[in-house]
Amino acid sequence: MPSPADIFLWGALPYAAVALLVTGLIWRWRYDRFGWTTRSSELYESRLLRFGSPIFHVGLLVVLVGHLVGLFIPQSWTGAVGFGENDYHTMALWLGIAAGVLTFGGLMLLIWRRRTTGPVFLATTLNDKIMYIFLVGALGLGLSTTLINASGPGYNYRVDVSPWVRSLFVFQPEVSLMANTPVEYRVHAVSGLLLFAILPFTRLVHSFTAPVPYLFRPYIVYRARDPQVIGTTAPRRGWERSDI
Repeated sequence: MPSPADIFLWGALPYAAVALLVTGLIWRWRYDRFGWTTRSSELYESRLLRFGSPIFHVGLLVVLVGHLVGLFIPQSWTGAVGFGENDYHTMALWLGIAAGVLTFGGLMLLIWRRRTTGPVFLATTLNDKIMYIFLVGALGLGLSTTLINASGPGYNYRVDVSPWVRSLFVFQPEVSLMANTPVEYRVHAVSGLLLFAILPFTRLVHSFTAPVPYLFRPYIVYRARDPQVIGTTAPRRGWERSDI
């Protein structure tokens, strides 16, 4: 029989995290719409950002797609189309390791940039530091879980973790499934739920407005308005200086 801690972690915490996520998004949109932004620091430093940001976002997109496939597509479905568990396990491990290394490496580059670039560091708030702790924790635990799975005999999380996730959507959480999983999967699940809970209150909220177009947007070009800086551009008609 599941313990009270298991009931809380796998039966109550997911709904509490989703409740905070939804109510936080509504609150942020109503009362802090102008703060719904990444607070870009590109103006302070762009060279490292040009490398770190695409690496992090592309890797994270692959990680999210992998989680959606692994958690929401039942094992019986992939088996029915001739994609056996060994094939799926091999693909998931290699793709997961590659995406995890890409995402975590990009995040480390962004953090190093923020810590070593003076103006960017000065623009870093306490909220940002807390966000980075939760983000590093969730991504680091996810990557370590994948590496542990790759180094051992292999663990089929689609027989317990995936059914538990799907049971949450029908409001019948199968707590006992998660209570018997390896500890690294449970710790990673808790870190992910906590990250979802704080997401609306951080700069990560921008992912709910344009997560995909952000990857392909052009970098913002900052131009000076002083004619002495940008050259001898002729003034527009109607704006000539008058001595009358």
